[in-house]
Amino acid sequence: MNYTEILKLKIKSQEFFDITDRVESVIRKSEIQNGICNIFVLGSTSAVLLNENEPMLIHDLKESLEKLAPEEKIYNHVENAYSHIRAASIGSSQTFPVKDGEAVLGTWQSIMIANFDIEDREREIVVTIIGE
Repeated sequence: MNYTEILKLKIKSQEFFDITDRVESVIRKSEIQNGICNIFVLGSTSAVLLNENEPMLIHDLKESLEKLAPEEKIYNHVENAYSHIRAASIGSSQTFPVKDGEAVLGTWQSIMIANFDIEDREREIVVTIIGE
């Protein structure tokens, strides 16, 4: 059995947005008890990550990504190459187990969407649960 739902989310530029509660709601709605859940964000300047949603850590992540792909650097893709590089370094999807109808995440793990584009965007997030 499988279930897919698309979440739409308006997210600010350079923001990390926690969608854990929304994804858990989709898992419950799917009525799938055991299997896997995949989260995929459409767009080449956004990413999905599983990590702790703690303000100081988010600040550290942003600083690290700025060092990896500085906004002020001159790139061949002049408009927003740093946005693409940051998104590619994290990735556009994550998969995790579903057990007894719930997401299996670590104590401090949250499901977050990051928008690295130069402006606010409405993002579409595809949530797919496969199992029984």
